[in-house]
Amino acid sequence: MLGIIGGTSLLFSRLPDLEARVVHTPYGNSEVMVGEVAILLRHQRSTPPHRINYRAHLSALALLGVDRLVVFGSSGSLKKEIPPGSMMIPTDYISTATIPSLHDHAIRHVHPGFSPGLSNRLKDLVPEALFGGTYVQTRGPRIETVAEVRALSLTGDIVGMTLASEATLAVELGLEVAALCTIDNYANGLSEELLTYEHIVESSARYKERTEEIISRIIRDLA
Repeated sequence: MLGIIGGTSLLFSRLPDLEARVVHTPYGNSEVMVGEVAILLRHQRSTPPHRINYRAHLSALALLGVDRLVVFGSSGSLKKEIPPGSMMIPTDYISTATIPSLHDHAIRHVHPGFSPGLSNRLKDLVPEALFGGTYVQTRGPRIETVAEVRALSLTGDIVGMTLASEATLAVELGLEVAALCTIDNYANGLSEELLTYEHIVESSARYKERTEEIISRIIRDLA
């Protein structure tokens, strides 16, 4: 079963008509829209990124039978050559934030990362997206400082607050996972304009039709 996780980038998009279902997990409850696919909105009722119950969300998808997962993420560009309005399918990630684990009481070393097979299928479905690059996860909800952006740009290409946690838990649960990131802004200090959350929301609204079309494409070919 195909699962899709989205947040701010899906805020204004029309999604398929699915049944809202509350899934009970050992880590808490999660609301998922279920039908031929399972779609989970990570922020649920306006939960900020550092308070998201990632373990409940990913466990809920696994309990519903999801085995392939496409994660949408709003992100900021760490490089001048990756402009706002573009998209990226990252192939690796770094996290400066603590990533949750399902293995609190046992030693289990997983090999985290995005699935090469599913990422390549996503590349074929969304050829307009840049392929390859490194996503950096920070804790949030604050925006990164100018000095942090300068340091992160040495190893990463885009920055966000969610995908590394979701991808790692997906691997722990045995799910294939790939990501599609919308580049909503330049990271702090790369543009003369002061970066605010409102800029990110405005970008989501501006590209809502593109997002809707890509979701339809993914469901049609991967579900």
